[in-house]
Amino acid sequence: MPHAVSRLRAARLARSAKPFMARGGFKQERCAGCRLLPSHCMCALRPSVPTRAGVCLLMADIETLKPSNTGWLIADVVADTFAFAWARTETDPALLALLGDPQWQPYVVFPRDYAAPERVVDAVTLPEPDHGAVGRRPLFILLDGTWSEARKMFRKSPWLDHLPVLSLNPDQISQYQLRRSRRNDHFCTSEVAALCMSLAGERVAEQTLEAYLDVFTHHYLKAKNQLPIVWNDAAHERLRELALLPAP
Repeated sequence: MPHAVSRLRAARLARSAKPFMARGGFKQERCAGCRLLPSHCMCALRPSVPTRAGVCLLMADIETLKPSNTGWLIADVVADTFAFAWARTETDPALLALLGDPQWQPYVVFPRDYAAPERVVDAVTLPEPDHGAVGRRPLFILLDGTWSEARKMFRKSPWLDHLPVLSLNPDQISQYQLRRSRRNDHFCTSEVAALCMSLAGERVAEQTLEAYLDVFTHHYLKAKNQLPIVWNDAAHERLRELALLPAP
């Protein structure tokens, strides 16, 4: 069954007046399941990790069409991934219903410098069960687009203003290789999701997202450069090892 990002991409394609051509990418036929050349398909490697935490992707207009988009990887790994197209003038009622669902505790993931201090948190609240209650599940809202698009989404989404802003403080730099950034403290969407899963205590999901991104990067770059896949490299082996771990 197609996941949320796949469905959003299909809807965006249906509205397109002409085919989307990725800048600098390869122009050949792509696998519908992983957006790679069929010769470099990685659908057979797709992992799935049960989590209590969920992810809500707010995606800029053409982000779902970009083959380098990593929100797709999150939806592959985390079953409770929701995806919505962002627009300044209208908001999907299903998104508002999700944010108001009492089973979720939403967090807008964004740098503290852009939010009022009283909104900023550094950790995720994971309440202990109380008299049989399971507590609210963390829902990480990720603004998926270029950095300028993400800033615009953060500023011009008043329906997010009442939610806490989770500011991450990673001690590593981004390893993402498929798009260039002028700053080492900018992370791709999948890397941000892995950091969020770590804060939520979802260690297997964190590690799987990291390994899956490495495998996707390998397949993408090999396809782009018309080179064969190295199936027994460290990234593939790590993903296979994680697939054998028991469910959390």
